[in-house]
Amino acid sequence: FRNLNSRCSITNTDLHLSSVVTEDEAPQDLLAAECDCSTPIVHLKTDILDSESLSLLAETTYVDSVLTALPVLSEEEQNALAATPAHPVGLYALYASSLAGNLVEQLWNFAWPSSIALLHPSLLPVAVMGFFSKLAIIIGGPLLGKLMDYSPRVPAYMGLNVVQAAAQLLSATMIIHAHTVSSTSAPAVLFRPWFIVLVLAGAIERLCGVATGVAVERDWVILLAGMNRPIALAQANAVLNRIDLLCEIAGASVFGFLLSKYKPVTCLKYAAASMIWSLPVMIGLTWLTNKLATGVLDRPKSCQTSCGESPEEAVVEAGSIVDRGLETIKLGWKEYMQQPVLPASLAYVLLFFNVVLAPSSLMTAFLTQHGVNPSIIGGFSGLCAFMGVAATFLSATLVKQLGILKAGAAGLVFQAFLLSLAVAVYWSGSLSQQSPVLFFLGLIVLSRLGHMSYDVVGAQILQTGIPSSKVNLIGTTEVSVASLAESVMLGVAIIANDASHYGFLAMLSLLS
Repeated sequence: FRNLNSRCSITNTDLHLSSVVTEDEAPQDLLAAECDCSTPIVHLKTDILDSESLSLLAETTYVDSVLTALPVLSEEEQNALAATPAHPVGLYALYASSLAGNLVEQLWNFAWPSSIALLHPSLLPVAVMGFFSKLAIIIGGPLLGKLMDYSPRVPAYMGLNVVQAAAQLLSATMIIHAHTVSSTSAPAVLFRPWFIVLVLAGAIERLCGVATGVAVERDWVILLAGMNRPIALAQANAVLNRIDLLCEIAGASVFGFLLSKYKPVTCLKYAAASMIWSLPVMIGLTWLTNKLATGVLDRPKSCQTSCGESPEEAVVEAGSIVDRGLETIKLGWKEYMQQPVLPASLAYVLLFFNVVLAPSSLMTAFLTQHGVNPSIIGGFSGLCAFMGVAATFLSATLVKQLGILKAGAAGLVFQAFLLSLAVAVYWSGSLSQQSPVLFFLGLIVLSRLGHMSYDVVGAQILQTGIPSSKVNLIGTTEVSVASLAESVMLGVAIIANDASHYGFLAMLSLLS
């Protein structure tokens, strides 16, 4: 190739190549053409094809020496490389950002249902709020995922954090207002202005929370840990899971303790203060994550932006998403059904039918109206999250011993067995005493070990099996499908909204 380069001359190299002329065919006034014509001309020596290219092909010994000189990593070196994150410092900053954001989010997830449940002895307000939140995710999830696929990662993530914090503050304000006005019947509450605003704010808050979670768990962590570094990616997944679960432990325990010591309004003010101080911390850590990762989060995400589409076209496309909302939703569901890891995703979705026998808003409302101490309710949610932390360690052992499919099946069977015992304890009719209540909650806590074991096992399958250009669209659509499963149970809870019907809801949840 050195000989080839030495016999070529190119003029006007700043323009596109449009004409190639060999030396024998060059016109006599070539120099004048070079000066007057803007078309670049390339001169090639035709004898290259006759002699020198053949000699290059004949140099097999040279090729062999190059191939044998290529470095080959040993198995230990390959394992060490697979366990080393591509951007370790940026990954640590992402952990800190997730800690700040998840702590406030998990605290609020426990605060709002327990505070609303103290207003009325009915599951109706909590069920309605949960239903419309899931409905917003079902409809808006694919739309927001598509928009995020066309938007820069860091600005979009920061914007969603700001909107989520504003929605949380508005929700806290509405609940504080509800505690200061006179109480009315549960059906009448649904038509009060403060409750309508609360439902809208809650739906926006959940939609933003889902979108930021998908961005971190399905996109950011892969870039920072490295797609081709499976051990580092698995370790990063485990750390993010533990952060989320530890925040759930801390959030539920702290608010449950505060609720047992102070009035609900005071506790909500503490929650609002935590939202205010955590927002600038999250934004700063998000910016630091990208800076420490040498701007890896600024890389284009989709084939549209990486294959020649201009930023202006991408903005126009993103701006037309709302106008083509139905088409985008259909596209999201189509891509979801065509993903290569659909069976694992569907198994994950089916777990969300079990919303009644899990640490959820309905469970929190039921226990609050049943007269259980708020500190016990917070401890219950915290222990459920602790089982998730334990599952991050247990799942690795199960996969080594049983394989990934059998490990997931074992977790589901273990969960179903313990939940069957819990439902049997409930139907025994002895929950009027504290000991049976604690036994009932203990069985649910232990069942979370099987649930979270399957959740951890399937997470990496979903991460690595989805194309990076569609990760947000498919990820948010998957959450929409899971929300559809939850909304079915919440819809039943709206119909059977009295706390005495909880056993019926628990049986339906178990059958799922």
